[in-house]
Formats: sequence, C-alpha cells, structure tokens
Amino acid sequence: MDKPETAALAAYSATLPRAAASVARARRLVSASLRVWSLEAGDDAVSLVMSELVTNAVRHARLEVVHVKVSQVGPRRVRVAVVDRSREMPTLVQAGVDDESGRGLATVAGFAASWGVEPVPWGKRVWAEVDVPYRH
Repeated sequence: MDKPETAALAAYSATLPRAAASVARARRLVSASLRVWSLEAGDDAVSLVMSELVTNAVRHARLEVVHVKVSQVGPRRVRVAVVDRSREMPTLVQAGVDDESGRGLATVAGFAASWGVEPVPWGKRVWAEVDVPYRH
C-alpha cells in the first residue's frame, strides 16, 4: 500500500478545521480542482474518497486542523491526501452488517486505484489515487 509521494502535474490544498463541516469543504475543493482540469467525470468517486479520508481524520486525529490536497498526477489520475497530527495508522477492517462505522477505508480501497499511509514527522498522510473515466 505504501507509495512515495507522486509528482503532481497540478495541485490544490487547504488547511481545514478538524470538524465535520470540513468534509463538505474538502469535497468542494475536489469539485473545483476537477473542473479546472476538465476531469469532472471523476467528481463522484474522488469526492467520496476525499470525504472518507477527511471523516477519518476528523474522528481520530489530534489537534484542531487537517491539511487536504488534491493533485493531478496523470492525465486521468487524481490523488487526494489528508495529513493530520496523529501517528496512529489506520487499518482496513471488515465491518459487520450491523456495525455503524468501519467502512471508510474499505470504501476508499474500492474506489481507488491505489492508496496508502505515510508517516510524516508530525503525524501521517493518508492518500488515495483515483482513475477518472472518460466522459461518454
């Protein structure tokens, strides 16, 4: 799962409060970025992946902010990343039918071409790359 930082063709980022409202703000950053890159066909999938990553950071991170980034890393590939101040690494688990949470990383893994976690000196970066389909 781990992969070195991919060189971006273009990128947008924001530092957001560690609050539930930041999930919507991160989705808007994704949508705006994809419009600039003419990759709107990926909006649903990339926004969902970003939502799951930000939601995990809001629930489990330390301190009051998270950093989100949307990068175009290939002609039709987008990378989203969330950096937070927690050193606790997320793990992919199988949520039971009656579980109310625990499906976030499984959702990320289902939509992403690849994903991973990288420790950084102040916490961790959780990232996922999504291939954007051609619009028909």
